Amino acid sequence: MGESNKKVLVVDDKAENRKILKDLLGFKGYQIIEAGSGKEAVKKAKEKPDLILLDILMPDMDGYEVAKLLKADGKTKDIPFIVLTANEDNKETDKAFAAGAKDYIVKPFQPADLLGKISKVI
Repeated sequence: MGESNKKVLVVDDKAENRKILKDLLGFKGYQIIEAGSGKEAVKKAKEKPDLILLDILMPDMDGYEVAKLLKADGKTKDIPFIVLTANEDNKETDKAFAAGAKDYIVKPFQPADLLGKISKVI
């Protein structure tokens, strides 16, 4: 199965961050679904993406709350997610993995690093 068959849900409250990810992943052939909030992410996860790139620091509902809701729902519990955040705190890394994250990437990220980590998950 090629990358072009893979759907990625990009969750970030900042439009410019979503655009950077959409351009990078779209160029690599991924289909992109965007969510600008935690609530929107929970709704769009029902579209069954192959992966979720999840920001942690969001105003209405943080990434941990999103992860908790997704893991509690039978329809979305098996969707893998990678945390993509500006927070470099080691405690946050531990918290992300405890919430079920497959990986933890700090912004700003290296495109090759992000793509490599995505390809290991999906």
